Amino acid sequence: MLEIGSALLVFALLLAVTLAGMVIKPLLPEEHKAHETVQLVQLVVGMLMTFAALVLGLMTASAKTNFDTLTNDFRGYAADLIQLDVALRDYGADADGARLNLRRYTAAAIASTWSAEPAPAGDDYPKDVPAQNAQERLENLRLSVMLNNAEQQARQLVPNDAYHEKVMAVALNQFDRVIRARWKLIEVSHSSISQPFFAMLTFWLMVIFLSFGLIAPRNALALVTIILGALSIASAIYVIVDLDTPFSGPIVISSQPMRDALFHLSH
Repeated sequence: MLEIGSALLVFALLLAVTLAGMVIKPLLPEEHKAHETVQLVQLVVGMLMTFAALVLGLMTASAKTNFDTLTNDFRGYAADLIQLDVALRDYGADADGARLNLRRYTAAAIASTWSAEPAPAGDDYPKDVPAQNAQERLENLRLSVMLNNAEQQARQLVPNDAYHEKVMAVALNQFDRVIRARWKLIEVSHSSISQPFFAMLTFWLMVIFLSFGLIAPRNALALVTIILGALSIASAIYVIVDLDTPFSGPIVISSQPMRDALFHLSH
């Protein structure tokens, strides 16, 4: 809902300052409506529009880069989980307990991170991981404990020959990779939008639309054009914020890599 609220707020502010400009325009002295003054206003507005377009482009690029990075990191994380399970499977039946905890962790991570989607099958893992947002779900202590328990079970195994020693070394190294990858996901999933940057952009847009209200003719076509412009800006803000909140809204990180990993872990 953050993306909808941000877009609606920007849209309402732009319309409000435009209407304020239209109301103020008839009250201005005639010298403020001279051709030279209007030209100066248009030059300043053009400069602000250039800056606003640059900032919008930077924010879009930043949000998209963060979204793509998180998507690729989840794919890599799913691959690390599969490789870890393969190493534990190669060790033999003694590692079945660690494999079971790893599968439970993966299922719980899917159910909590993508809570709007159907949870994986099975009742042997927690599905009610409480959190206010996706970042808290990724960092959840219960998920950490489940993954750590799987690692501890693997570390407690005592290899009885050189082959099992090598396999266990690979498995423990893979555990380290999984834990590092998990914390990287947690860090990357945080917002990449600078709030002062966003506030500055909103201020510039308000100045631009205030100027539109001051110089625009008072007719229906001009008003409709300004409304469409404000709607276009608000939709761009919506997309930026939606990309920056990758686990909510219509644009979300796909859970398929993790579900594919769970499928491999369950067989």
